[in-house]
Amino acid sequence: MKLIMLGCGTSTGVPRVGNDWGDCDPNEPKNRRTRVSILVESNEGKRLLVDTSTDLRQQFLANDIDRIDAVFWTHDHADHCHGIDDLRPLRYGRNGAIPGYAGQETVRRLRQRFDYVFAGQFGYHTIVNLDTLDRIRLCAGFSVRWCIMPHGPAKSTAFRFEADGLSIGYATDFSEITNEMVTLFTGVDLLVTDCLRREPHPTHAHLGMALELVKRTGAKQAVLTHLDKSMDYVALSEEVPSGVLVGYDGMQVAL
Repeated sequence: MKLIMLGCGTSTGVPRVGNDWGDCDPNEPKNRRTRVSILVESNEGKRLLVDTSTDLRQQFLANDIDRIDAVFWTHDHADHCHGIDDLRPLRYGRNGAIPGYAGQETVRRLRQRFDYVFAGQFGYHTIVNLDTLDRIRLCAGFSVRWCIMPHGPAKSTAFRFEADGLSIGYATDFSEITNEMVTLFTGVDLLVTDCLRREPHPTHAHLGMALELVKRTGAKQAVLTHLDKSMDYVALSEEVPSGVLVGYDGMQVAL
């Protein structure tokens, strides 16, 4: 099983427009961050995409991704879904639409905002066949489990994917650790966790909360993501405990 970190930046990326690097060293390539998406791949080569970030085309090209077996959405915030049109080239040559899954409210919002993706228009094929998460337990050979997380006044979905006797958990955009999250991620082989900045934030996990989630779940290894311009790669790497990695665009973790 393998994790490919397509993007690990916050909603504005790093640097922000205006060439604002904040505390991040512009000479460190791992500080250049696109918006968050990941790809999970099994030993059989099956691929699940989580979120269609605003930078999805760039991420597909950088990582030589031209095929996926399904797509999952954590929620409908712009940085997590507005790259949805970049799925179109992955639809070419398929016998049918790409399977897609999200929570009920996210499904409703995505259908409202991107109706052509899910219904087809003017002779164009449907790109994604969208369904709710309560209708799936297995996908492309992966076992899929999930729970809802608080994301300030909104909600986000946490995922646990299992294949080949291994597991990857994904928890981006959460502002509180719930018992359901701890249960979902307990004993996971790799946990990818939200970690916006060092100081507390009303809608995202900060460094202390991210490390607490890793500790409470007993995750064997963890990767920090959704990092803002205050989180310099080298400085943060020297700060985190053993077994916790600072994510970067293009990072691959094989289990």
